[in-house]
Amino acid sequence: MTELTPRRRMLILGICCMSLFIVGLDITIVNIALPSLRVDLDSSVSGLQWVIDAYSLVLASLLVLSGSTADRVGRRRVFQIGLALFTLGSLACSLAPSLGWLIAFRALQAVGGSMLNPVAMSIITNTFTEPRERARAIGVWGGVVGLSMAAGPLLGGVLVAGLGWRSIFWVNVPVGVAAIVLAALFVPESRAAEPRGLDPVGQVLVLVTLASVTFGIIEGPNAGWASPLILGCFAVGAAALATLIPYENRRAQPLLDLNVFRSVPFSGATLIAVCAFGGLGGFLFLNAIYLQDVRGLSALQAGLYTLPMALTTAVIAPLSGRIVGARGPRLPLILAGAGIALAMIPLSRLAADTPVWVLAVSYVLFGFGFGMVNAPITNTAVSGMPRAQAGVAAAIASTSRQVGSSLGVAVIGAVVASGLGSDTALRFAVASHPAWWIIFVCGVAILTLGLVTTTARARATAARVEAPEPVAAAI
Repeated sequence: MTELTPRRRMLILGICCMSLFIVGLDITIVNIALPSLRVDLDSSVSGLQWVIDAYSLVLASLLVLSGSTADRVGRRRVFQIGLALFTLGSLACSLAPSLGWLIAFRALQAVGGSMLNPVAMSIITNTFTEPRERARAIGVWGGVVGLSMAAGPLLGGVLVAGLGWRSIFWVNVPVGVAAIVLAALFVPESRAAEPRGLDPVGQVLVLVTLASVTFGIIEGPNAGWASPLILGCFAVGAAALATLIPYENRRAQPLLDLNVFRSVPFSGATLIAVCAFGGLGGFLFLNAIYLQDVRGLSALQAGLYTLPMALTTAVIAPLSGRIVGARGPRLPLILAGAGIALAMIPLSRLAADTPVWVLAVSYVLFGFGFGMVNAPITNTAVSGMPRAQAGVAAAIASTSRQVGSSLGVAVIGAVVASGLGSDTALRFAVASHPAWWIIFVCGVAILTLGLVTTTARARATAARVEAPEPVAAAI
């Protein structure tokens, strides 16, 4: 790659951040629209779960493949294809005539989304080669996560209240088109010197494992946990996982390089990501339905209620990054776990008339905890990894976030659906109590893993894959 001017590098960073913004926006903006979707498309709780999980499942399954494909055929080319598919999927979602079509178009969105953030991060890594400059670029990148989450509830509430749920997908179209054009004009093409080979068998096994387990969890309350369909799903998932591990260990260039799990900090970061994003997925899912169906708020009012959580995340996330840089990941992980766990205690007694100030305190605590957790995940997942494995570590870290989100929505939704009677709105607050306790356990797990995986003994295990220069992970 030829030397780029500072202005050109910042422009490339801005273009890459555009992709992060629309993907991050989708997290909170779609959740705000769930009650409207339920009414307009006559959806059950499990149907709403699939609107969320169809996206995160496909995204989780394809992140590693998209990253290796970009290294082989060109990062800018794959980035533009991803933007085009995400934009096309968003437009199709806005035109979906039924729930089934909406779920299918969400999957199309995810195919494009898998080519955006990890590939954009790779572009940034190759654009900002000086470590200090790269660190500042990653800081900007991380700040966009908080900004997109903060904008999602309010923007989603305004759009749903004024134009209906279909309008939430329109936002992505002009941004996606602009990013495609700007990438063609200003982002130079780049490829890996030695790209990894394809692993189609591993790719299929990953998809089967994730999809079968998630399907079983979501559909379990409706079909019956002991039904042949649900038991068969779990059996297929277990068999696929049991096949995947030895198969990947035998390959010279596996889809998932399992050697990175020899590092206790890396393995801990993966589990923390699953817990944190599982908690976030469950929190957003429950909260959107509670505020609108139980408390009778409009989409705009629900967005305003959720705003303290998103704004707290946006403020705390950069602070967490500075703490990690100065003192390491231990303190932010402890604070993250404590914040998420404490936020769930008031919500575990949720009722239709819970005081607004109680909700606000819980939302701020949760935003604080989630804002603290992302920087140490990113830092721990890739610090000490050699360059040959840093891309794999980044992809696994990103995948674990999406797996956590999928499982969070699936498990939380299944728990609530099992406790609902005929009057969903009347019983939802009570039925959600066990679900809030599950998120509490996620917070405790983050705190515990933060303590265990940051000890001197744990850090020593990372020496097996140690490298002099860490590479930033994909958000």
